[in-house]
Amino acid sequence: MASAINWFEIPAVDFERGFKFYSAIFGSELTKMDMNGYLMGFFPAEKGVGGAIVSGEGMEPSQNGVMVYLNGGDDLSDMLAKVEPAGGKVVVPKTQITPEIGYFAVFIDTEGNKVAMHSPK
Repeated sequence: MASAINWFEIPAVDFERGFKFYSAIFGSELTKMDMNGYLMGFFPAEKGVGGAIVSGEGMEPSQNGVMVYLNGGDDLSDMLAKVEPAGGKVVVPKTQITPEIGYFAVFIDTEGNKVAMHSPK
């Protein structure tokens, strides 16, 4: 097993609002698809773990429970700087974990989900 995680979904009440938010912080429009009654916006992924913002029955945003860490690239500062202009709220600023592990930050997206970012610098 290469990784314990192979897919994640971030719930959205207002799909278009969430789609715009994540497109803004990633700096490119996500790929959009309707799959069996669920609207999905796929995050960039070349290899490994993939994920999407999803709206549909049973998809309820939350600030409690499991927290997903998005890849913040080489330095999460660039992506984090886009959170508040796109309508989210940074709740933990860029913080060093250890010099070896790198940095993390936590934000609340436009849908009310608590999500984190990680980067080496």
